[in-house]
Amino acid sequence: MTDTSPDETSRLTQQEALVAIMVATSASDDTVRTSELLTIQRIVQSLPVFAGFDHSAIRPVSELVFRLFAEEDGLDAFFSVVKEALPRRLNETAYALACDIAASDGRLGQQELEMLEEIREELEVSKLHAAAIEQGARARHLGL
Repeated sequence: MTDTSPDETSRLTQQEALVAIMVATSASDDTVRTSELLTIQRIVQSLPVFAGFDHSAIRPVSELVFRLFAEEDGLDAFFSVVKEALPRRLNETAYALACDIAASDGRLGQQELEMLEEIREELEVSKLHAAAIEQGARARHLGL
């Protein structure tokens, strides 16, 4: 996170905003599963959008997400911080990452579905593109 004190709402880099979306999706059902954390780590280590990203930033970004979620209007504050950092061209990428995290444990509960819908709406991802992204996530995380 860039030039902030721990008490201020932090400005995120583009990469940190993508991590924040993944962490928020994982935390949306009040349970951060190991499979979701491993998926976040795998994604950060392998996708080109995270080239040069400092992996040690995952923890402070996670702490920011949890801190924002604990506030009364935390979800609004969360999306404000994320949307400030993300250029529109990365909105579908952010949604795809959220879908991958939600699908990674093989369970999609109501809270995760609601979070995905909120992310889709806040990031203005079209329903058609969202459906394609969701189907891709299902296919990638399907077990035998």
